[in-house]
Amino acid sequence: MRVILVAGTTRTAEIDGISAAGASRALLAHTPSADAEILAYGDTVRAPVTPVSPTGCPTPAAVTRAVRERLGFDLTVVDGGLARPTGAPTVSVGARPGRDIREPDPVPTAPGAFAAAREYGRKLPDDRIVVGETIPGGTTTALAVLRALGEDAVRTSSSLPENPVGLKSEVVADALAASDLDPGGGAHSPGPVLRAVGDPVLAVAAGLTAGALEAGTEVVLGGGTQLLAAAALVRHAGVPDRATLATTPYLAADVPGLGDAADGLELDLSVADPGFDAPDAGPLTAYADGVAKEGAGMGGALYLAAEAERLDEVTAATHAVLDRLGAGRAEADAETDAEESDGS
Repeated sequence: MRVILVAGTTRTAEIDGISAAGASRALLAHTPSADAEILAYGDTVRAPVTPVSPTGCPTPAAVTRAVRERLGFDLTVVDGGLARPTGAPTVSVGARPGRDIREPDPVPTAPGAFAAAREYGRKLPDDRIVVGETIPGGTTTALAVLRALGEDAVRTSSSLPENPVGLKSEVVADALAASDLDPGGGAHSPGPVLRAVGDPVLAVAAGLTAGALEAGTEVVLGGGTQLLAAAALVRHAGVPDRATLATTPYLAADVPGLGDAADGLELDLSVADPGFDAPDAGPLTAYADGVAKEGAGMGGALYLAAEAERLDEVTAATHAVLDRLGAGRAEADAETDAEESDGS
């Protein structure tokens, strides 16, 4: 079993009030690079931060890593437009960081990245893959893509407890205007839509999924409405094969009509509950309170844990990962303090 994490960035995330996928706006660009390292090594090795939300909710990458330590699945990280270096080994398909979608032509590498990822997906030797994503601001670009394709029956989720629906709609309207696209005007044209209003992670995730399905590989989309948008792109690319959308109960509760939207795209919907609302969940209760909800392949990892009948181990396993991450942060802070003391 292989989990493929597509990691990248869009400057759409820098719009105030759009994303909670980082402790501050200045640190958002480091989140995907750090998430990739956590999944690969169980700790950050090059990224200068461990991703948390502004309120302290830990990155979903800690959950996915915890499941990996229990189940031992293979991991591949695909560079979907990283803006900061990562210490994780990555596969390149030509994606570059996305600009703000309110600008003209914000993702010029998207069509080429989609095509290269599609070919890569066709050549994968695995019988089944789980595709996950990490990109701050990605739910807003996903909403723009869905509207451009004419698949706007469902709203996208948010890493924030209160989904900034009005702000997202304004950003999407500005993006469509900047690209001269009407809602539905990009139907059956995934490449141009991704280039005009999307992000590089969506381009790569959709391309990977399309290619893998064409090769007869079973695909689990481990995520929420961003990967729902990826599935829409796959359908508009002319690939009819069924896939599974595996997500968390926290995202499913945030998105009315998620099941109907999945049915409309011929996706099997799976929701695995790790019990983060339990008294012993500690900082993981933030997910049940509506922070983050999904990301870094967490829904897919929980799907695998449920399939292996080990879902009840996830909370304790994630606490162990968080303890390790916390110890690493404390050590880094101590080294910084020592350097500052020596230099004084």
